[in-house]
Amino acid sequence: MTKNPLQLPVSKVFEHNYQVPIYQRNYAWTEVEIIQLIEDIDSSIEKPGESYFLGNLIVNQFDNNAYEVIDGQQRLTTLYLLGKYLNLSIPPRALHFEAREKSNRTLEYIRDEKKSELVEELLTPEILNGYQIISNYFDTKKVNRETFIRKLKQVFIVRVQVPPNIDLNHYFEIMNTRGEQLELHEIAKSKLLEVLETDKERDIAALIWEKCSDMNSYVQMNFDKTIRDKTFTTDWSALKQSIKNFKTLEDTISIEKEILDTISLGDILNKNNLLQEDQNQEEEDENRRFESTITFPNFLLQVNAVISNLGEEDSTLDDKNFLKNLSWNWKSSDNAKNFLFHLLKLRVLFDKLILKREFARDYKETGRWSLQRLEKYTDQHGAKPKYVGTLGENGNDNQQLRTLQSSLRITYTSPKTMHWITIALSNLLINEKTNLIQILEEYSMKKVDESDYKFSSGFGFERIVFSYLDYLIYRDGYSYEGKNIVTPMQDNWQFQFRNSIEHYHPQNPIEGEEWDIENLDDFGNLALITVSGNSRFSNLPPSGKISSYPSIINQSMKLKIMEYMTKIDNGKWTEEKMKTHRDEMFRVLMNE
Repeated sequence: MTKNPLQLPVSKVFEHNYQVPIYQRNYAWTEVEIIQLIEDIDSSIEKPGESYFLGNLIVNQFDNNAYEVIDGQQRLTTLYLLGKYLNLSIPPRALHFEAREKSNRTLEYIRDEKKSELVEELLTPEILNGYQIISNYFDTKKVNRETFIRKLKQVFIVRVQVPPNIDLNHYFEIMNTRGEQLELHEIAKSKLLEVLETDKERDIAALIWEKCSDMNSYVQMNFDKTIRDKTFTTDWSALKQSIKNFKTLEDTISIEKEILDTISLGDILNKNNLLQEDQNQEEEDENRRFESTITFPNFLLQVNAVISNLGEEDSTLDDKNFLKNLSWNWKSSDNAKNFLFHLLKLRVLFDKLILKREFARDYKETGRWSLQRLEKYTDQHGAKPKYVGTLGENGNDNQQLRTLQSSLRITYTSPKTMHWITIALSNLLINEKTNLIQILEEYSMKKVDESDYKFSSGFGFERIVFSYLDYLIYRDGYSYEGKNIVTPMQDNWQFQFRNSIEHYHPQNPIEGEEWDIENLDDFGNLALITVSGNSRFSNLPPSGKISSYPSIINQSMKLKIMEYMTKIDNGKWTEEKMKTHRDEMFRVLMNE
């Protein structure tokens, strides 16, 4: 009889067959989750005797050596794609999707070493993108495959089999609506509350924690209106100047909490029913409108890094050591109060000056980069929030800062590498009016210089070189031989999540001459685009890419210049044009 639960090394998980039932959602992991998984595995094992627990896999056995996946299919599918990329021996039916032929066809396509040509409509793009994200990561980061494969023998998944005859649909619903384990940030909260000295302090601390934990709305709107008016400035845009520490915050909030506690049920029913209904709708709309750059646990690590003055070389943003990193904050009551005060203060600054994704109006489905501050306005229904450009509605500063931050956001996708947020918040805490554009430009250029880009080639170029170059071209515009190619600060252009290095002249062209590897991998022949864009470009010649996929060309300012240079003279992309372009782009970077 199979042991339950069973600890399996990742390298042996697919010695068994797994089926993903139809009631499970489609594969949905993006670059952030996939890279986080790879980095967790890679950084967790440093010595031969070490081991690392990756998570649970909940299954139901329905046949000999065959299991139905109840929970954990996103991770399991990613491990399958990782195993195929690393050429591990995985049987053809090790992973199968029930009643999803496109998904199964995509797995078969990935298994096929010859990669027979299939139109994209016949494949599942999310699975295909996942595989390409893994491939690009290993190529770009130059991860040693053999070392990584050895680590997979020391990284474990615990497979738990549900009891026989269980209602699987009901069990699956429970698994997705109620967490099984106490989250680490909840443990951190209990540790902080433990060292506080009075019930009153704990009540205020719990309130601050609760309101700050919802990262997808502006924190002011998470508070009851009565507390909001007393805690924040008249226009709700900042904490009142009188609130300088936990004690002043405690005094302000506790007074209002006592007032709220004494309001009779009759008062609430008679006076506030309609207002509450409006407020509930308002809060529901808020939660759907914005999406934070980071999660609440990641924000806690950011707060800790800011108040601890920890440098970028420190691993304090790595959630692998979450409780250890935060532990000094519950060494004493004063430490805990200081952390909780800064939790709220930095959250206000974060909402105001760190970009979000906004899902509204024409971008309700796709989202758009947003850098806005919350302000109060009043109409016949009372006080409500409005959102205006943080650095002003008019002028280019807000647009420039938003684009600069988005260039960093799409470059450093893992929360543990988002040190630019720590640097921004640290400076804003000292002086909210600090020149954040200058600070983040200096940070970006430092990263470009450290990448040693002049001596790199191919996948050795770090993404910040492409991202910051595109930002500079966006900021200043670009002219070639007197012709204005890119207009400064184009309103409708925004960074997309890009992690795929594109060879403009393809590595294996379907027509035309082949270039030697040195010219192929030259910076002048490369651009950074989305994984799906790279897949569509495939081995088309530059002229074919331009005519067939103008929207992909538009993903990169650098590519727009390459497009123009292709069209002039003989209408071809040549090695001479490539070298001229390379020198021009290096000049743009060096001038900065």
